[in-house]
Amino acid sequence: MFAFNPLDPAVRRDPYALYARGRDEAPAFLHAGLPLRVISLFRYDDVQATLRDDARFSNAPQAALRAQLPAELDVIPPSMLVTDGAEHTRLRGLVNKAFTPRIVSRLEARMHALAHELVGAAVADGEADLVQALTYPLPVTVIAEIIGIPAEDRAQFKTWSDRAVASLGLAFFGGFDEARIRAQIALRSEMRDYLIPLAERRKREPREDLMTGLVQAEVDGSRLSHDEMLQMLILLLVAGNETTTTLIQNTVLELLAHPEWEQRARADLSLAPAVIEETLRHSSPVQFAPRRATSELTLHGVEIKPNDMLLCWIGSANRDAKVFDDPERFDPLREKSPHIAFGFGPHYCLGANLARLEARVALEALLAKTSRIERAWSGDLPLHPSPVFRGVTQLPVRLRGARR
Repeated sequence: MFAFNPLDPAVRRDPYALYARGRDEAPAFLHAGLPLRVISLFRYDDVQATLRDDARFSNAPQAALRAQLPAELDVIPPSMLVTDGAEHTRLRGLVNKAFTPRIVSRLEARMHALAHELVGAAVADGEADLVQALTYPLPVTVIAEIIGIPAEDRAQFKTWSDRAVASLGLAFFGGFDEARIRAQIALRSEMRDYLIPLAERRKREPREDLMTGLVQAEVDGSRLSHDEMLQMLILLLVAGNETTTTLIQNTVLELLAHPEWEQRARADLSLAPAVIEETLRHSSPVQFAPRRATSELTLHGVEIKPNDMLLCWIGSANRDAKVFDDPERFDPLREKSPHIAFGFGPHYCLGANLARLEARVALEALLAKTSRIERAWSGDLPLHPSPVFRGVTQLPVRLRGARR
Protein backbone atom coordinates (compact mmCIF):
# COMPACT_ATOMS: atom_id res chain seq x y z
CA MET A 1 0.00 0.00 0.00
CA PHE A 2 1.28 3.45 -0.90
CA ALA A 3 2.31 5.66 2.03
CA PHE A 4 3.85 9.12 1.88
CA ASN A 5 5.24 11.12 4.79
CA PRO A 6 6.83 14.33 3.48
CA LEU A 7 8.45 15.04 6.87
CA ASP A 8 10.42 11.80 6.95
CA PRO A 9 14.09 12.82 6.49
CA ALA A 10 14.75 9.77 4.30
CA VAL A 11 11.87 10.77 2.04
CA ARG A 12 13.05 14.38 1.90
CA ARG A 13 16.57 13.32 0.93
CA ASP A 14 15.39 11.12 -1.94
CA PRO A 15 11.68 11.39 -2.67
CA TYR A 16 11.78 10.42 -6.32
CA ALA A 17 10.95 6.72 -6.11
CA LEU A 18 7.94 7.59 -3.94
CA TYR A 19 6.93 10.33 -6.36
CA ALA A 20 6.95 7.78 -9.18
CA ARG A 21 4.80 5.41 -7.15
CA GLY A 22 2.46 8.26 -6.30
CA ARG A 23 2.04 9.15 -9.98
CA ASP A 24 1.23 5.51 -10.77
CA GLU A 25 -0.63 4.27 -7.68
CA ALA A 26 -2.12 7.29 -5.90
CA PRO A 27 -2.09 10.41 -8.09
CA ALA A 28 -4.44 12.07 -5.59
CA PHE A 29 -3.34 10.81 -2.18
CA LEU A 30 -5.47 11.61 0.87
CA HIS A 31 -3.22 11.78 3.93
CA ALA A 32 -4.52 10.10 7.07
CA GLY A 33 -4.31 11.35 10.65
CA LEU A 34 -3.65 15.03 9.95
CA PRO A 35 -5.51 17.97 11.56
CA LEU A 36 -6.54 19.12 8.07
CA ARG A 37 -7.78 17.17 5.08
CA VAL A 38 -4.67 17.18 2.88
CA ILE A 39 -4.44 15.65 -0.59
CA SER A 40 -1.09 15.31 -2.38
CA LEU A 41 -1.04 15.58 -6.19
CA PHE A 42 1.87 13.97 -8.05
CA ARG A 43 1.15 14.11 -11.79
CA TYR A 44 2.28 16.99 -13.97
CA ASP A 45 -1.10 17.56 -15.60
CA ASP A 46 -2.91 17.67 -12.24
CA VAL A 47 -0.34 19.97 -10.66
CA GLN A 48 -0.29 22.34 -13.62
CA ALA A 49 -4.10 22.45 -13.86
CA THR A 50 -4.43 23.15 -10.13
CA LEU A 51 -1.86 25.94 -10.17
CA ARG A 52 -3.52 27.49 -13.22
CA ASP A 53 -7.07 27.61 -11.80
CA ASP A 54 -7.18 30.05 -8.87
CA ALA A 55 -10.99 30.08 -8.95
CA ARG A 56 -11.36 26.42 -7.95
CA PHE A 57 -7.99 26.14 -6.18
CA SER A 58 -7.22 29.18 -4.07
CA ASN A 59 -3.74 30.22 -3.06
CA ALA A 60 -5.24 31.66 0.14
CA PRO A 61 -5.17 28.85 2.74
CA GLN A 62 -6.47 31.02 5.57
CA ALA A 63 -10.02 29.68 5.45
CA ALA A 64 -8.77 26.16 6.07
CA LEU A 65 -6.09 27.05 8.61
CA ARG A 66 -7.95 29.55 10.79
CA ALA A 67 -10.12 26.85 12.36
CA GLN A 68 -6.99 25.71 14.22
CA LEU A 69 -5.75 29.18 15.11
CA PRO A 70 -6.68 30.96 18.38
CA ALA A 71 -8.33 34.31 17.60
CA GLU A 72 -5.71 36.31 19.49
CA LEU A 73 -3.01 34.87 17.21
CA ASP A 74 -4.85 35.62 13.97
CA VAL A 75 -3.15 38.99 13.54
CA ILE A 76 -0.81 38.65 10.56
CA PRO A 77 -2.36 40.13 7.40
CA PRO A 78 -2.09 38.14 4.16
CA SER A 79 0.64 38.84 1.65
CA MET A 80 0.41 38.87 -2.15
CA LEU A 81 1.39 35.19 -2.11
CA VAL A 82 -1.85 34.16 -0.38
CA THR A 83 -4.37 36.34 -2.20
CA ASP A 84 -6.38 35.61 -5.33
CA GLY A 85 -8.33 37.34 -8.06
CA ALA A 86 -8.60 41.12 -8.14
CA GLU A 87 -6.68 41.64 -4.87
CA HIS A 88 -3.76 39.55 -6.11
CA THR A 89 -3.82 41.40 -9.45
CA ARG A 90 -3.74 44.75 -7.62
CA LEU A 91 -0.82 43.79 -5.37
CA ARG A 92 1.14 42.17 -8.18
CA GLY A 93 0.58 45.22 -10.36
CA LEU A 94 1.99 47.46 -7.64
CA VAL A 95 5.10 45.38 -7.08
CA ASN A 96 5.62 45.08 -10.85
CA LYS A 97 5.66 48.87 -11.00
CA ALA A 98 8.50 48.87 -8.47
CA PHE A 99 10.41 45.69 -9.38
CA THR A 100 11.60 46.97 -12.73
CA PRO A 101 14.13 45.33 -15.09
CA ARG A 102 16.24 48.48 -14.70
CA ILE A 103 16.68 47.86 -10.96
CA VAL A 104 17.89 44.31 -11.66
CA SER A 105 20.02 45.05 -14.73
CA ARG A 106 21.99 47.84 -13.05
CA LEU A 107 23.16 45.27 -10.46
CA GLU A 108 24.36 42.62 -12.92
CA ALA A 109 27.95 43.87 -12.98
CA ARG A 110 27.88 44.01 -9.18
CA MET A 111 26.64 40.38 -9.11
CA HIS A 112 29.59 39.25 -11.24
CA ALA A 113 32.10 41.13 -9.12
CA LEU A 114 30.62 39.81 -5.88
CA ALA A 115 30.46 36.20 -7.12
CA HIS A 116 34.10 36.29 -8.24
CA GLU A 117 35.12 37.85 -4.92
CA LEU A 118 33.27 35.18 -2.91
CA VAL A 119 34.56 32.27 -4.99
CA GLY A 120 38.08 33.69 -4.95
CA ALA A 121 38.07 33.78 -1.14
CA ALA A 122 36.79 30.19 -0.97
CA VAL A 123 39.45 28.99 -3.43
CA ALA A 124 42.15 30.73 -1.38
CA ASP A 125 41.00 28.78 1.67
CA GLY A 126 41.07 25.53 -0.31
CA GLU A 127 38.12 24.08 1.58
CA ALA A 128 34.87 25.84 2.36
CA ASP A 129 31.24 25.41 3.27
CA LEU A 130 29.82 26.62 -0.02
CA VAL A 131 26.55 27.66 1.63
CA GLN A 132 28.38 30.16 3.84
CA ALA A 133 30.95 31.03 1.18
CA LEU A 134 28.70 31.59 -1.84
CA THR A 135 25.15 30.29 -2.04
CA TYR A 136 23.83 32.37 0.88
CA PRO A 137 25.87 35.63 0.73
CA LEU A 138 25.36 36.24 -3.00
CA PRO A 139 21.51 36.14 -3.07
CA VAL A 140 21.04 37.89 0.27
CA THR A 141 23.39 40.70 -0.73
CA VAL A 142 21.70 41.10 -4.11
CA ILE A 143 18.13 41.18 -2.78
CA ALA A 144 19.19 43.52 0.04
CA GLU A 145 20.76 45.91 -2.47
CA ILE A 146 17.70 45.69 -4.73
CA ILE A 147 15.41 46.56 -1.82
CA GLY A 148 17.76 49.23 -0.50
CA ILE A 149 18.93 47.73 2.81
CA PRO A 150 22.12 49.35 4.15
CA ALA A 151 25.16 47.07 3.93
CA GLU A 152 25.73 47.07 7.69
CA ASP A 153 22.26 45.56 8.28
CA ARG A 154 22.45 42.60 5.88
CA ALA A 155 23.48 40.02 8.47
CA GLN A 156 20.28 40.84 10.34
CA PHE A 157 18.42 40.58 7.05
CA LYS A 158 19.64 36.99 6.58
CA THR A 159 18.73 36.10 10.17
CA TRP A 160 15.20 37.34 9.56
CA SER A 161 14.97 35.31 6.36
CA ASP A 162 16.08 32.12 8.13
CA ARG A 163 13.51 32.65 10.88
CA ALA A 164 10.75 33.39 8.36
CA VAL A 165 11.16 30.09 6.48
CA ALA A 166 12.13 27.72 9.29
CA SER A 167 8.56 26.48 9.85
CA LEU A 168 7.20 27.08 6.35
CA GLY A 169 4.78 24.34 5.34
CA LEU A 170 4.74 22.50 8.67
CA ALA A 171 1.17 23.57 9.50
CA PHE A 172 -0.20 21.38 6.71
CA PHE A 173 1.16 18.25 8.38
CA GLY A 174 1.02 18.92 12.11
CA GLY A 175 -1.33 21.82 12.59
CA PHE A 176 -0.44 25.11 14.20
CA ASP A 177 2.10 25.17 16.97
CA GLU A 178 1.41 28.19 19.19
CA ALA A 179 5.08 28.78 19.89
CA ARG A 180 5.83 28.90 16.15
CA ILE A 181 2.99 31.36 15.54
CA ARG A 182 4.11 33.63 18.36
CA ALA A 183 7.66 33.51 16.97
CA GLN A 184 6.38 34.62 13.55
CA ILE A 185 4.38 37.45 15.13
CA ALA A 186 7.48 38.60 17.01
CA LEU A 187 9.54 38.39 13.81
CA ARG A 188 7.02 40.49 11.92
CA SER A 189 7.09 43.10 14.70
CA GLU A 190 10.90 43.29 14.54
CA MET A 191 10.85 43.68 10.77
CA ARG A 192 8.09 46.29 10.93
CA ASP A 193 10.08 48.35 13.43
CA TYR A 194 13.01 48.35 10.99
CA LEU A 195 11.37 48.50 7.55
CA ILE A 196 8.53 50.99 7.99
CA PRO A 197 10.82 53.85 9.18
CA LEU A 198 13.10 52.99 6.23
CA ALA A 199 10.11 53.29 3.88
CA GLU A 200 9.18 56.64 5.43
CA ARG A 201 12.72 57.89 4.77
CA ARG A 202 12.39 56.82 1.12
CA LYS A 203 9.30 59.05 0.83
CA ARG A 204 11.44 62.00 1.87
CA GLU A 205 14.67 60.88 0.21
CA PRO A 206 13.87 58.66 -2.82
CA ARG A 207 16.59 56.46 -4.29
CA GLU A 208 16.81 54.08 -7.22
CA ASP A 209 15.82 50.98 -5.26
CA LEU A 210 12.83 48.72 -4.76
CA MET A 211 11.86 50.32 -1.45
CA THR A 212 11.42 53.67 -3.19
CA GLY A 213 9.52 51.98 -6.00
CA LEU A 214 7.10 50.37 -3.55
CA VAL A 215 6.55 53.68 -1.77
CA GLN A 216 5.84 55.45 -5.05
CA ALA A 217 3.95 52.69 -6.89
CA GLU A 218 0.38 53.45 -7.82
CA VAL A 219 -2.09 51.52 -10.00
CA ASP A 220 -5.53 52.96 -10.72
CA GLY A 221 -5.24 55.23 -7.70
CA SER A 222 -4.25 52.39 -5.36
CA ARG A 223 -1.09 52.38 -3.23
CA LEU A 224 0.33 49.91 -0.76
CA SER A 225 -0.64 50.32 2.88
CA HIS A 226 2.07 49.93 5.53
CA ASP A 227 0.90 46.39 6.28
CA GLU A 228 0.83 45.48 2.59
CA MET A 229 4.29 46.93 2.05
CA LEU A 230 5.67 45.07 5.04
CA GLN A 231 4.20 41.77 3.86
CA MET A 232 5.53 42.45 0.37
CA LEU A 233 9.04 43.09 1.68
CA ILE A 234 8.98 39.94 3.81
CA LEU A 235 7.84 37.94 0.78
CA LEU A 236 10.53 39.44 -1.44
CA LEU A 237 13.17 38.82 1.22
CA VAL A 238 12.31 35.13 1.49
CA ALA A 239 11.60 34.51 -2.20
CA GLY A 240 14.58 36.55 -3.34
CA ASN A 241 16.97 34.83 -1.00
CA GLU A 242 15.90 31.33 -0.02
CA THR A 243 14.88 29.95 -3.40
CA THR A 244 18.00 31.26 -5.14
CA THR A 245 20.31 30.01 -2.38
CA THR A 246 18.76 26.56 -2.78
CA LEU A 247 18.96 26.67 -6.58
CA ILE A 248 22.68 27.49 -6.55
CA GLN A 249 23.56 24.78 -4.05
CA ASN A 250 21.42 22.21 -5.88
CA THR A 251 23.23 23.08 -9.10
CA VAL A 252 26.56 22.35 -7.42
CA LEU A 253 25.22 19.08 -6.01
CA GLU A 254 23.99 18.03 -9.45
CA LEU A 255 27.42 18.70 -10.95
CA LEU A 256 29.11 16.74 -8.17
CA ALA A 257 26.74 13.86 -8.91
CA HIS A 258 27.31 14.17 -12.67
CA PRO A 259 31.02 15.03 -13.14
CA GLU A 260 30.78 14.65 -16.90
CA TRP A 261 28.51 17.70 -16.94
CA GLU A 262 30.84 19.60 -14.64
CA GLN A 263 33.63 18.99 -17.16
CA ARG A 264 31.47 20.00 -20.12
CA ALA A 265 30.20 23.16 -18.44
CA ARG A 266 33.71 24.08 -17.27
CA ALA A 267 34.97 23.74 -20.85
CA ASP A 268 32.04 25.74 -22.22
CA LEU A 269 30.53 28.29 -19.84
CA SER A 270 27.73 28.97 -22.32
CA LEU A 271 26.20 25.71 -21.01
CA ALA A 272 25.60 27.31 -17.60
CA PRO A 273 22.00 28.40 -18.31
CA ALA A 274 21.11 24.91 -19.56
CA VAL A 275 22.65 23.31 -16.44
CA ILE A 276 20.63 25.64 -14.22
CA GLU A 277 17.41 24.97 -16.16
CA GLU A 278 17.89 21.21 -15.79
CA THR A 279 18.63 21.62 -12.08
CA LEU A 280 15.33 23.49 -11.74
CA ARG A 281 13.59 20.47 -13.25
CA HIS A 282 15.64 17.63 -11.79
CA SER A 283 16.12 19.04 -8.28
CA SER A 284 13.43 21.71 -7.92
CA PRO A 285 14.26 24.13 -5.08
CA VAL A 286 10.57 24.38 -4.12
CA GLN A 287 9.11 20.89 -3.85
CA PHE A 288 5.44 21.67 -3.30
CA ALA A 289 2.93 24.50 -3.57
CA PRO A 290 -0.29 24.40 -1.50
CA ARG A 291 -3.74 25.26 -2.78
CA ARG A 292 -7.16 25.29 -1.05
CA ALA A 293 -10.16 23.74 -2.80
CA THR A 294 -13.09 26.16 -3.08
CA SER A 295 -15.67 23.67 -4.35
CA GLU A 296 -16.44 19.96 -4.41
CA LEU A 297 -14.89 17.73 -7.05
CA THR A 298 -13.61 14.20 -7.52
CA LEU A 299 -10.06 13.61 -8.71
CA HIS A 300 -8.75 10.11 -9.42
CA GLY A 301 -11.52 8.67 -7.25
CA VAL A 302 -10.80 10.94 -4.28
CA GLU A 303 -13.57 13.25 -3.14
CA ILE A 304 -12.28 16.76 -2.56
CA LYS A 305 -14.31 19.09 -0.38
CA PRO A 306 -14.25 22.88 0.06
CA ASN A 307 -11.29 23.95 2.25
CA ASP A 308 -9.39 20.71 1.63
CA MET A 309 -5.70 21.48 1.12
CA LEU A 310 -4.07 20.22 -2.07
CA LEU A 311 -0.30 19.92 -2.09
CA CYS A 312 0.98 20.25 -5.65
CA TRP A 313 4.25 18.31 -5.71
CA ILE A 314 6.30 20.29 -8.21
CA GLY A 315 9.29 18.02 -7.59
CA SER A 316 7.21 15.06 -8.76
CA ALA A 317 5.54 16.84 -11.67
CA ASN A 318 8.95 17.80 -13.05
CA ARG A 319 9.88 14.12 -13.33
CA ASP A 320 6.66 12.90 -14.92
CA ALA A 321 7.54 10.51 -17.77
CA LYS A 322 4.40 11.56 -19.64
CA VAL A 323 5.97 15.00 -20.10
CA PHE A 324 9.76 14.50 -19.88
CA ASP A 325 11.75 11.89 -21.79
CA ASP A 326 13.83 9.70 -19.46
CA PRO A 327 12.96 12.04 -16.56
CA GLU A 328 15.35 10.56 -13.99
CA ARG A 329 18.35 11.37 -16.19
CA PHE A 330 20.12 14.70 -15.62
CA ASP A 331 20.44 16.09 -19.14
CA PRO A 332 20.88 19.85 -19.57
CA LEU A 333 20.59 19.48 -23.35
CA ARG A 334 17.21 17.72 -23.35
CA GLU A 335 15.05 19.09 -26.15
CA LYS A 336 11.81 19.41 -24.21
CA SER A 337 11.69 20.74 -20.65
CA PRO A 338 8.46 22.59 -19.79
CA HIS A 339 9.24 22.39 -16.08
CA ILE A 340 7.15 24.25 -13.52
CA ALA A 341 9.86 24.85 -10.92
CA PHE A 342 8.77 28.50 -10.65
CA GLY A 343 5.10 27.58 -10.46
CA PHE A 344 2.44 28.16 -13.08
CA GLY A 345 -0.50 30.46 -13.68
CA PRO A 346 -1.37 33.64 -11.76
CA HIS A 347 1.22 33.02 -9.05
CA TYR A 348 4.17 32.28 -11.33
CA CYS A 349 7.30 33.42 -9.50
CA LEU A 350 7.82 37.16 -9.86
CA GLY A 351 11.59 36.81 -9.44
CA ALA A 352 12.20 33.85 -11.77
CA ASN A 353 14.48 35.78 -14.11
CA LEU A 354 16.45 37.24 -11.21
CA ALA A 355 16.96 33.75 -9.72
CA ARG A 356 18.15 32.43 -13.09
CA LEU A 357 20.55 35.35 -13.48
CA GLU A 358 22.05 34.98 -10.00
CA ALA A 359 22.44 31.21 -10.40
CA ARG A 360 24.15 31.67 -13.78
CA VAL A 361 26.51 34.31 -12.39
CA ALA A 362 27.39 32.09 -9.40
CA LEU A 363 27.96 28.99 -11.53
CA GLU A 364 30.08 30.82 -14.10
CA ALA A 365 32.27 32.30 -11.36
CA LEU A 366 32.64 28.94 -9.63
CA LEU A 367 33.64 27.13 -12.83
CA ALA A 368 35.89 29.93 -14.11
CA LYS A 369 37.91 30.24 -10.91
CA THR A 370 38.32 26.52 -10.15
CA SER A 371 39.74 23.53 -11.95
CA ARG A 372 37.93 21.03 -9.75
CA ILE A 373 35.23 20.83 -7.07
CA GLU A 374 35.30 17.87 -4.68
CA ARG A 375 33.07 16.67 -1.88
CA ALA A 376 34.50 17.33 1.60
CA TRP A 377 31.81 15.53 3.61
CA SER A 378 30.75 12.04 4.51
CA GLY A 379 27.29 10.89 5.52
CA ASP A 380 24.20 13.04 5.08
CA LEU A 381 24.18 16.80 4.79
CA PRO A 382 21.82 18.65 7.16
CA LEU A 383 18.43 19.34 5.57
CA HIS A 384 16.71 22.68 5.21
CA PRO A 385 14.27 22.95 8.15
CA SER A 386 11.24 23.51 5.89
CA PRO A 387 9.78 20.62 3.84
CA VAL A 388 8.86 23.16 1.15
CA PHE A 389 12.50 23.40 0.07
CA ARG A 390 14.77 20.72 -1.31
CA GLY A 391 18.01 22.03 0.10
CA VAL A 392 20.74 21.69 2.70
CA THR A 393 22.23 24.05 5.25
CA GLN A 394 25.87 23.01 4.75
CA LEU A 395 27.86 22.07 1.64
CA PRO A 396 31.54 21.41 2.49
CA VAL A 397 33.73 21.23 -0.62
CA ARG A 398 37.38 21.30 -1.61
CA LEU A 399 38.16 23.76 -4.37
CA ARG A 400 41.19 23.58 -6.64
CA GLY A 401 42.06 26.90 -8.24
CA ALA A 402 41.95 27.32 -11.99
CA ARG A 403 45.22 26.66 -13.85
CA ARG A 404 46.71 29.85 -15.16
